[in-house]
Amino acid sequence: MKFAVINFPGSNCDMDLYYAIRDGIKQPVELVDYRATSLEGFDGVLIPGGFSYGDYLRSGAIAAQAPVVKEIIRLANEGKLVLGICNGFQILTELGLLPGALIRNEKSRFICETVELEVVNNETIFTSDYQAKETINIPVAHGEGRYYCDEATLQDLQANGQIAFKYLDNINGSVDHIAGVMNKQKNVLGMMPHPERAIEKILGSDDGLKLFQSIINYQVRVNN
Repeated sequence: MKFAVINFPGSNCDMDLYYAIRDGIKQPVELVDYRATSLEGFDGVLIPGGFSYGDYLRSGAIAAQAPVVKEIIRLANEGKLVLGICNGFQILTELGLLPGALIRNEKSRFICETVELEVVNNETIFTSDYQAKETINIPVAHGEGRYYCDEATLQDLQANGQIAFKYLDNINGSVDHIAGVMNKQKNVLGMMPHPERAIEKILGSDDGLKLFQSIINYQVRVNN
């Protein structure tokens, strides 16, 4: 698989994602500028964390107007893989590719620590190498990571198996402890925790590596 890592002004986790793909799962990967107008030839799009456009107006709001997003939407609608992490998650909700919104943390403080997550649905392209209900350790670093949706949307997420990860300790006040959600087709995932920062034990955890390995191994199983 060939991956594109989108770089927006203010992105600061793009290289982390780049190395997670290049060194972690040893797949072709390129950094792609936010002004790009084509994503032809890529099988997956990764939107990194950071502070795109300084988080002015609202986190992810300005990035959602960048030229490259038309191609991100096209690939998502074609069933290609799209993963947004932290600020990338915020951008995906601004684009309407994922339901809900990310708002300021409940206690209005920036949270930077490693947290425990529960794998809620392990039957997706992003989670198939995890066990159901497995507890994993992944870092977070956000000030506006509190996931919000209305009750009807929450019921849909639960009924359709769209919740990928939950916080064991609800660190930011997210609805239903949600840390990551998918679209109904389950080819688009947004999550606030940073799996790209947990691909080697020397970093404190390698639990994030399974997410990237899941993508490759899922494709192998489907193709066979």
